[in-house]
Amino acid sequence: MVYGFHPPLEEYLVAIFELEEDGITVIQARLAERLGHSPPTVSEVIRTLLKEGTVTKSGRGISLTESGRQKAQSIVRKHRLAERLLVDILGLDWHLAHEEAGRWEHVISDRVAGRIAALTANPSTCPHGNPIPGTIQLPDDGRVRLADASVGKFVSLVRIGEGAESKGETLSYLFNSGISIGTTLKVSKPLKPQTVRVKVDSRFVELDANVSQFLWVVDSP
Repeated sequence: MVYGFHPPLEEYLVAIFELEEDGITVIQARLAERLGHSPPTVSEVIRTLLKEGTVTKSGRGISLTESGRQKAQSIVRKHRLAERLLVDILGLDWHLAHEEAGRWEHVISDRVAGRIAALTANPSTCPHGNPIPGTIQLPDDGRVRLADASVGKFVSLVRIGEGAESKGETLSYLFNSGISIGTTLKVSKPLKPQTVRVKVDSRFVELDANVSQFLWVVDSP
């Protein structure tokens, strides 16, 4: 691991990877927001990563080099496999797995990651529906962001993106509202600005519009 700077450089590589995965253009302001770090800290880390050769810049945009992507994918793979182990084998509630797996991702070896994959039947996604690097390509199932789903439609939740997953209170709110991967939702007319309203069984749930940008759904039969 590379710990030549505080905070760890891998944290930035993973954040860039996850922002790209969520379809967000990576700039320094987005990294500061995602990681909760000051702009000067982000600037200094990016300069270090540029010298290291793990990121490149084009204008304000930041992207991973091949070596940077490999490092990020290795950590993300171990994190998401750890989540599967915690949920599928140890029985931890899925909304708690992200925080716990964050303590494991840097200490799991490639050999142990392989054993976790075998023990959990080689999953293609984590418990939140995010793809595990190194597995099969996920199908193009027509998924859209919940924020873009039409009012009146029945949809099924297939992915909770890192923009929502990284906020423990959001995962807890979804869990306590009875919303998880596979849950059928009816998109309803919102009662307040900047919210998305869904019906779960006989209950209505209000979601922040920003959170709904990181919830991917498909049409439900």
